[in-house]
Amino acid sequence: MILSDERQAHLAKLATDKVWGDDIVDFSDDDEALMAAKKGVVFFIREVMEIDVKAREKVASLKRNVMEGTGEWDILYRKYYEEEKNRRG
Repeated sequence: MILSDERQAHLAKLATDKVWGDDIVDFSDDDEALMAAKKGVVFFIREVMEIDVKAREKVASLKRNVMEGTGEWDILYRKYYEEEKNRRG
């Protein structure tokens, strides 16, 4: 996991504070809300990492050997990243 537990908890706290502060939701249990937000952060990060891996695999599977760090690689990576992201909804 890219983010430490402390960082995940911090992001969850920011999210719940923002939602609560804007009067979007009223939490009956702050701890439960934080746990749900933390699960959401972890899920989001996992999705981003999986999409990244898929995009890298697609670029690497091309017949022509595109070197990472080149402009062409960046364009192909972004294209495949967006395709995978859109496929997942």
